[in-house]
Amino acid sequence: MDALHIWNNLLQGFLTAGTPINLLWALVGCTLGTAVGVLPGIGPATAVAMLLPITLKVEPTASMIFFAGIYYGAMYGGSTTSILLNTPGEAGSMVTALEGNKMAKNGRAGAALATAAIGSFVAGTIATVLVTMFAPLVATYAIRLGPPEYFMLMLLAFCTVSAVLGQSTLRGLTALGVGLAMGLIGIDQISGQARYTGGVPEFMDGMEVVLVAVGLFAVAEALYAVLFQGRVVETQNTLTSVHMTRLEWRRSWPAWLRATFIGFPFGTIPAGGSEIPTFLSYATEKKLSKHKEEFGTTGAIEGVAGPEAANNAAITATLIPLLTLGIPTSNTTAILLGAFQNYGIQPGPQLFDTNATLVWALIASLYIGNVMLLILNLPLVGLWVKLLKIPKSYLYAGILIFATVGVYGMRQSAFDLFLMFAIGLLGVVMRRFSFPTAPVIVGMILGPLAEAQMRNALSIGEGKWGVFLERPMSLTLLVVVLMVLVLPRLMKLRKKG
Repeated sequence: MDALHIWNNLLQGFLTAGTPINLLWALVGCTLGTAVGVLPGIGPATAVAMLLPITLKVEPTASMIFFAGIYYGAMYGGSTTSILLNTPGEAGSMVTALEGNKMAKNGRAGAALATAAIGSFVAGTIATVLVTMFAPLVATYAIRLGPPEYFMLMLLAFCTVSAVLGQSTLRGLTALGVGLAMGLIGIDQISGQARYTGGVPEFMDGMEVVLVAVGLFAVAEALYAVLFQGRVVETQNTLTSVHMTRLEWRRSWPAWLRATFIGFPFGTIPAGGSEIPTFLSYATEKKLSKHKEEFGTTGAIEGVAGPEAANNAAITATLIPLLTLGIPTSNTTAILLGAFQNYGIQPGPQLFDTNATLVWALIASLYIGNVMLLILNLPLVGLWVKLLKIPKSYLYAGILIFATVGVYGMRQSAFDLFLMFAIGLLGVVMRRFSFPTAPVIVGMILGPLAEAQMRNALSIGEGKWGVFLERPMSLTLLVVVLMVLVLPRLMKLRKKG
């Protein structure tokens, strides 16, 4: 796809995303996302899962713009609690707390919040430009893949999501197995036979992805907080005026740029979300800084600027594998994959042809959303801090009410409610024993698709499994799958040795 074609598509995307209704959805998404980021423990995955059933009647483009706003809005908001309370609202904001909270304790909270917000804007905008340039290119090459390559690609998604999003590969694969089992329930696509329904008529159509997502993320989050998390006493640092001195600007901008190019590649590959690039960026800034004595003592502004920029660049980049290959590389993109499927849209190489309007409106909304978030975060930071005064009991009660109303509204079925709370309890058990929940959603969505591609591949190879080894791309992907499973273990053994 040439530059002119991309430019025309992007302009068309801006026309779609710039309609009053879509701008309103983007604003609501960004505002909600910032609030979710500020409130510790909720996270964008829980928020999107909770709102999935409520947005079922919303037009797909508006809905995806809304969810994208929540996703990257949470990344902006997470820095507020990290700096002022030393409580990361999101996993990607953990590193920001290291220096940001030290700066806040030394009366420089305003400068820390300013460099975090502006760094997020700079990194998010550059990363969006890179998504605009590279996503169509990846889709163009991915279109050439056949069933054997698609099956191997999905196998790679299973392995990477299981290995990366869990504390251990075994726990990740166990969670994936639960998801694959859920995905097989219902009518077999090819034979038309009912499978694993246990004689329950409600299972004939399979399990609703939205219902499972709400149960595993929103309901489980609320129940887990009530059952296992005690009251936490939080001490807040004083909020100073949100601005930076000329020296702080000079120290921040190289960190923003370096971190953007550290974070972006990590978002495009299933390599552990935004945590790794934020740590890498922090280590880089600490090594390159001329003010090493500030790190860990009074707080170095580079230690806030770098990780926040890396965080946002990585989050924006996760849209490349999601849109072009249908592979989620984080908890929230796993839920977004479910949101796409809910509208009968399958992310992958064909998406840029079959749903070009939606894709380019979504990409254009990233540019718009970044500007909105900068305006929302810098002048209104005092307002966001007030959210922290909401009692946690009210917050989690609200989540359960939203989840219940949303799921019941889908089919007006009491059975769905019982199933949602049963899955919620399963989610609580999984959290209690450190089993990741995202592989369940990935297994459930991609499992039936992988099964269909495997059957198609075997029919091409006349029933021979060798078809996966005969095609160069398929064989390459198989080698990558084996490396994902074997290399981490070899590295652990080497460290022990």
